[in-house]
Amino acid sequence: MPYNEALDALVTQRIANWGTTRKKMFGGTCYILRGNMVCGVYKDFLILRLGKQRAEEALKQPFVTEFDITGRPMKGWVMVAQEGIKKGTIDQWLNKARSFVETLPTK
Repeated sequence: MPYNEALDALVTQRIANWGTTRKKMFGGTCYILRGNMVCGVYKDFLILRLGKQRAEEALKQPFVTEFDITGRPMKGWVMVAQEGIKKGTIDQWLNKARSFVETLPTK
């Protein structure tokens, strides 16, 4: 299944002024901030790098699962189904990912 281009366009629009780089990866897209992956789109999911603690908190919410596309979940990452972002929460999700990635050293 190809990635959701409409969701990807929405992400691109929302983070346009962050200084990210867009890259095609894992059959979808990802966005890199200061050399670190911050978010992306895989199939119909918004992928977010939140760090271990925030990811554990996010997993308690509906429509949020571990980021696992290979059978080995990536710790600190989550996937949010479209149902979880339809309520206008995309900016909140993206800002959580940005806040975490900004704590990481620049690569």
